[in-house]
Amino acid sequence: MFEGLLQPMHLLVIFGIALLVFGPKKLPELGKGLGDGIRAFRSGMREDKPETPSAPEKAPEKKES
Repeated sequence: MFEGLLQPMHLLVIFGIALLVFGPKKLPELGKGLGDGIRAFRSGMREDKPETPSAPEKAPEKKES
């Protein structure tokens, strides 16, 4: 479905439309915001990964009196 989306001509057309819609002054700010968002998402994904222990730990058994 999205096979030919990232061809150079398509990217130029998308960039041209974005330039017309947002203007040349706003485009760098949008790019910076997008980059910061992606960077924050990646760091959040790295921090969220649970560490898998090499050997599973057993829960301590309770002694009932």
